[in-house]
Amino acid sequence: MTASTLITVAPTGAESAKADVPALPVTVEEVAATARDCQAVGAAVIHLHIRDTETRPTLDLGRVREVVAAVRESSDLVVQLSSGGAVTDPFDARLAVLDAEPDAASLTLGTVNFGRDVFSNPWDLIVELHTQMQQRGIVPEYEVFDLGQLATLARLLDKYGPPHGGHVHVDLVMGVPGGMPGTAQALTACLPFLPEGATFAATGIGRTSLPVMLAALSAGGHLRVGMEDTLTYAPSEPVRDNAQLVARAAGLARIAQRPPLDPAGARTLLGIGRAGADAPLNRSLEAAP
Repeated sequence: MTASTLITVAPTGAESAKADVPALPVTVEEVAATARDCQAVGAAVIHLHIRDTETRPTLDLGRVREVVAAVRESSDLVVQLSSGGAVTDPFDARLAVLDAEPDAASLTLGTVNFGRDVFSNPWDLIVELHTQMQQRGIVPEYEVFDLGQLATLARLLDKYGPPHGGHVHVDLVMGVPGGMPGTAQALTACLPFLPEGATFAATGIGRTSLPVMLAALSAGGHLRVGMEDTLTYAPSEPVRDNAQLVARAAGLARIAQRPPLDPAGARTLLGIGRAGADAPLNRSLEAAP
């Protein structure tokens, strides 16, 4: 059981439209203000999806860099970019977000049905993301949508070595239609298959947000919340803003006597700024086994 709780905020995502969710932060200024406000109530990491000037999801590198710089100017949060983007984004554009030099980036460990869509994450892409992050000094957060993806993580670490910084941190994404359910039973089933010494967070999608938070805290895990994952604070009550969700998570963490980590503590936990293992030889997507 860890003494503190790492809280990640995922403020925007790639699925919801600004026209449908006016409170969704999509402009550079809105995202920077969200980072500042969420740090003030307990967040230590921000997981970023980027929108263009028309509020559409984008992986345009100039826009990504602009948002990263604005977040760093407004807060001390660990900047974690999504390498998943939107389900329609090509692999080369997803890899290119690493050029924006974030502190961390997500790395999804397998293909999953995502509602009516398919979120494609083949082995070659997984290897390329892992090895590119090793070489660039970027810490991965391994995204797990189903139990079998933890077997993929074991295979990845065995073949290509530990991530930059040496520490393995996993996010269990629960409640996605097509992935594992957002229940305490599903979370508990994953825990024996985490790599030795790894930490984990859990993300509950939609109405699974609260049960997943409570289950994660009781199991010694960490939390991810935000308007990427849930737009309803309570039945028939829309989320006011991301800070509202972070504040609730921080309150639950304090009730569990595991208060929120600050950004400096998050960097220590995740190995950000720590020397990593020797980088493997560069491998192209075509050459990866």
